[in-house]
Amino acid sequence: MNEAPNQRHWLFTFVSLATIWGSSFWLLGMASAELGPWTTAWLRVSLAGLILLPLVLWRGQGALLLRHARTLMVVGLLNSGLPFALYGYALMQMSTGLAAILNSLAPLFGALVGWLWFKDPLSRWRFAGLLLGFAGAALLALNAPGGVSLRPGGSGWAVLACLGATLSYGISGNITQRQLKTMPPMVIAAGTQLGAAILLATPGLMLWPEHNAGLSAWLALGAVSLFCTSVAYILFFGLIQRMGSNAAMTVTYVTPVFATTLGVVALGETFSMAMLGCAAIILLGTALATGLLGPRRS
Repeated sequence: MNEAPNQRHWLFTFVSLATIWGSSFWLLGMASAELGPWTTAWLRVSLAGLILLPLVLWRGQGALLLRHARTLMVVGLLNSGLPFALYGYALMQMSTGLAAILNSLAPLFGALVGWLWFKDPLSRWRFAGLLLGFAGAALLALNAPGGVSLRPGGSGWAVLACLGATLSYGISGNITQRQLKTMPPMVIAAGTQLGAAILLATPGLMLWPEHNAGLSAWLALGAVSLFCTSVAYILFFGLIQRMGSNAAMTVTYVTPVFATTLGVVALGETFSMAMLGCAAIILLGTALATGLLGPRRS
């Protein structure tokens, strides 16, 4: 009787998360341009952790937070701190649409990490999906402004930063599914942000900008901390518990649509047919690699 409403609830959660994260690229880029990527990442997770911690304590879940502090800290670094800093750096050199498309590789890396590290079975179709997805990423990088040059001004370092972030997401998703599967999403969200804040405190303070950031940067930081981090991670960890890490990370399929639309409409960015074709290849490969497409048995 309740199955249909429950499915609609999770579909609404999925779309809401894609919308929120689609806007995060724009906000993160605005904040990082003035505060720097490492300081922005540290302030983002710190503010998010401070927002979520009182809710955890009010629910009487503080002991659970302390009991799993080590795992939460590791997941926080891999799922928040490091990717936020890497994307902050990348968005200073590339468009929000391009960064969002590369972000859609997260489920691909999740499947790869699950296969190599956790020995999850990988059929021939899923392996073909891995190859196809990474081929799409390579084509996308070749069509990026500046190519894949690692010299100053080229987008090579920005592309590598995005790939490093998606690999980090893939690792953290697998750890979350296996070690934090029964933990309340609120506790995971708060613990990971606080853990990331502790680990990023040193680079965040050492690289604090010498100039005063403008009001727009601080407003962007507040929005990305409250909505794109605090609220988003409660939704995301709930999806992992409901759907599994690989299925939950497919939210990155939809995120580029919102990020690219916002970039074109609000920021005047361009979106070429080549980018669209590469995005289609990446999404097809990811769908195969995660088992969403292809025969059930190989």
